[in-house]
Amino acid sequence: MTHADVEAPVQVTVADGIAHLTLDNPTRKNAISLGMAQLINEFCHRVEGDDSIGGVVIDARGDYFCSGADTRDLAASSADPASTEAVRRTSAVYDTFVRIGSLPVPTVSVVIGGAVGAGLNLALATDVMLVTPDTVLDSGFLARGIHPGGGHFSLLGRTLNRQQAMVHGVLGVPLSGTDAVRLGLAWKAFPEHTIRTEATALLDRVSRDPDLARRTKRSADLELGPTAASWPAAVELERGAQMWSLGRKSAGGWKKKPPRSVVE
Repeated sequence: MTHADVEAPVQVTVADGIAHLTLDNPTRKNAISLGMAQLINEFCHRVEGDDSIGGVVIDARGDYFCSGADTRDLAASSADPASTEAVRRTSAVYDTFVRIGSLPVPTVSVVIGGAVGAGLNLALATDVMLVTPDTVLDSGFLARGIHPGGGHFSLLGRTLNRQQAMVHGVLGVPLSGTDAVRLGLAWKAFPEHTIRTEATALLDRVSRDPDLARRTKRSADLELGPTAASWPAAVELERGAQMWSLGRKSAGGWKKKPPRSVVE
């Protein structure tokens, strides 16, 4: 099944076990407005409730992934930042990152052009980030004279060490896609004309077995942290899910060779 609403600033398609969310506000470099945040939350709700989905790709239309939160909303919040309305505005955007990061299936972001501030948070909330060599990843908050938000340092600290996170997030040094891969912030860099195909290929195996993908993703989340489980605890944590998968496969299932992955 495929679906897309051509009027919306966020496009959603679901096909062959993979859900695609595309930011579609290119005239503002896909800055996240309150309306877009609501649509992202609706997308997450759909993925959570559809057991036929085994993976998610998040990308953007145009030549820039995401320039952050919409500055018009930030300006409105700056008038009285402690007000209920201002907190609601910022929370609406930042909560989308938590929703993306909590999805029950593997997620891949495709970052072309650049990601700044809240846009970088969105990319970091996914399990795997793909970039082009000349993608620019920029913390960006301090350049605008504001403190980072959305759990920015926690997201950076999932892959960067403390010194790297300080240089990027506190000192404001941007990273190219090539540098991001070298530091482990992104998985791989691909040319722009192939990167979306590579993202889909990366999810090929999980898209064909969504039930197993969801159980495996849950174990990975519990074991890897941010508060990582000990090895003995991880052995016990995985036991039930592995027993389920063994029972589903059955003794006869071992006679069949698994399908070859397109990324191997």
